[in-house]
Amino acid sequence: MHIAVLMFALMTIATSASVQAQPAAKPIKLVVLGDSLSAGLGLPAQEAFPAKLQKALQAKGIDIDMVNAGVSGDTSSGGRDRLDWSVAEGTEGVIVELGANDALRGIDPDLTRAALTDIVTRLKARKIPVMLCGMMAPPNYGADYAVRFNSIYPDLAKQFDVPLYPFFLDGVAADAKLNQADGIHPTAAGVDIIVNNMLPTAEAFLRTISEQRR
Repeated sequence: MHIAVLMFALMTIATSASVQAQPAAKPIKLVVLGDSLSAGLGLPAQEAFPAKLQKALQAKGIDIDMVNAGVSGDTSSGGRDRLDWSVAEGTEGVIVELGANDALRGIDPDLTRAALTDIVTRLKARKIPVMLCGMMAPPNYGADYAVRFNSIYPDLAKQFDVPLYPFFLDGVAADAKLNQADGIHPTAAGVDIIVNNMLPTAEAFLRTISEQRR
């Protein structure tokens, strides 16, 4: 009888030690590669898009370590040129938010397409999953420019089979109440809308990364 009790106690201790020895899963390391829209120009750091998206994902039970690699003024070519040091080793996913400055400056859409293609190609070569955030051209460059520019993101999403959030500023663009005085950069309330609209796409993206870990 005593031997049975002793054996049970030993088994319980061993099982407990085994459970304790299992390390908790590390947070998913995600980088937002972008421009001032993700850098959070004009906002406190905690109000920037990456910080608010991280908080929203954590509320959904997704443990995440978000890196804000947004640089104000960056074009798609600028993002490509700093890709290697902006996306460190160990990164498990990248949200690409680039192209707004290309459109504002009227940069040839072929150059934007080439830069974004290079970014996705290089990240895929590193086996880092990518999610694209689309951008739309302002109307002042004409319909032909808009067609050429706006088609870049759905084309690349299809070509590389990566998730796409069609328009980063959906629900916020051109709404004076949701943008800062420059009419371009979202207020904190505008960022909340962007995060809320994008959350299902981002959540699905992160769930896929979690499943690939197993």
